[in-house]
Amino acid sequence: MTVAEVEPAEGTTGRTWRRGVLLHGRGLLGLVLVTVVVAAGLLAPLIAPFGANEQIEGANLVGPGGAHLLGTDEVNRDIWSRVLFGIRVDLIVVFVAVPVGAVVGIAVGVATTMNGLADTLAQRLFDVVLAFPVLILGIGVTAVMGPGVVTVAVVIALAEVPVFGRLVRTSLLTIRALPYVESSRVMGAGTWWLMRRHMLPNSLEPLTVQLGVSMSVAVFIEGALSFLGLGVRPPDPSLGSLIRDGIRNVWQSPTFVVGPLVVVSMLVLGFLLISQALAAGRRA
Repeated sequence: MTVAEVEPAEGTTGRTWRRGVLLHGRGLLGLVLVTVVVAAGLLAPLIAPFGANEQIEGANLVGPGGAHLLGTDEVNRDIWSRVLFGIRVDLIVVFVAVPVGAVVGIAVGVATTMNGLADTLAQRLFDVVLAFPVLILGIGVTAVMGPGVVTVAVVIALAEVPVFGRLVRTSLLTIRALPYVESSRVMGAGTWWLMRRHMLPNSLEPLTVQLGVSMSVAVFIEGALSFLGLGVRPPDPSLGSLIRDGIRNVWQSPTFVVGPLVVVSMLVLGFLLISQALAAGRRA
């Protein structure tokens, strides 16, 4: 028997567990919700009736109707159009910042697992980052970089690095102690061969589930930072800043806040349903 022939049953399951889990039930529902929001954001220049910052003459806090699906704001801008363009900010945050944080965290977790001193230093650094609530971390980063989309992305990426770093570290240490890995090591397999062949492929399952959870959390973080004025700079829209403006004008135009809240709910629910479906597929 060669080293390559020492294949675990877990490894085979790990490579096939995702198939079909997003094609029915809550996985399909989550995928549909996220796809609808993503498509709306990407097609905003084509389907939005007005520009994101276009001021419409005589349309001050107009209620919802045929010309303005969600009404207009206090400076005569179409809310529906601003929601569509605001989705793009969340897409940047979700599909750029979270994967960047995940890749950096995984790289750090993999590298430090092989060295005791580096592992200790990395875990203490993770403790420092996790000791700060995300909003406090956001305020600190904003003080250095100033408000904006880049600042929000950096905050989310920094917040995700220790999450994925510790998750991959735990998975690798668990898998390293399993019999099939020990068998491969006894037969002469090197550390990097084991990492590439067995340990990393079988660590992808929990990481994929966590990716869906982190994307839903990222939507909340963007909303919170923009609500506090630490996100996108006016007059450019984001879902968080639109919620803030809607609450400020809730008595004059109650429907103002409905649009961005519905979109945020769709994104969060969609990502959570996807992660739950992946987790259920992993246990199956």
